[in-house]
Amino acid sequence: MEIYLLRHGATERNAPSGGDADRRLTNQGMAEVTDVVTQAHRAGFNPSLILSSPYVRALETARLTARLLDYGQEILTTITLTPESTPEDAWEELRVYGDQPSILVVTHEPLISAVASRLLGSARTEIEFKTATLTRIDVETMTAKPRGVRRWTIVPTGA
Repeated sequence: MEIYLLRHGATERNAPSGGDADRRLTNQGMAEVTDVVTQAHRAGFNPSLILSSPYVRALETARLTARLLDYGQEILTTITLTPESTPEDAWEELRVYGDQPSILVVTHEPLISAVASRLLGSARTEIEFKTATLTRIDVETMTAKPRGVRRWTIVPTGA
């Protein structure tokens, strides 16, 4: 299975509501996501399923990605992709969709680094996830202890 991990784009410092979950993408964040997704699309990026954190900035990133790719399906949200979640919970969620050939996961730091490390079988952070960073990790089996191989990572041009 191809697993794509995408950190949301740059966000406003504070949401008008004061809630972290309500922070939105900035114009810079939208440009970053557009840049990375366009590059990835040229490399064959076309997920069969999009899973996202329910936080506003992640959902905006997922929706923008879906528009750029002409993805016509529903974007599924799950609390297992919020910043407070664990890589174990995120992996169990991904395993539910083990029949999919490729999944895009839109999430946050520090979870995204921890998930990538788990997929790569490493105890340390392997990939630096600046905003709008996208990486592809191929996992052969959906067992309790994944063992993946990183295929590529794309960062925004200005990063």
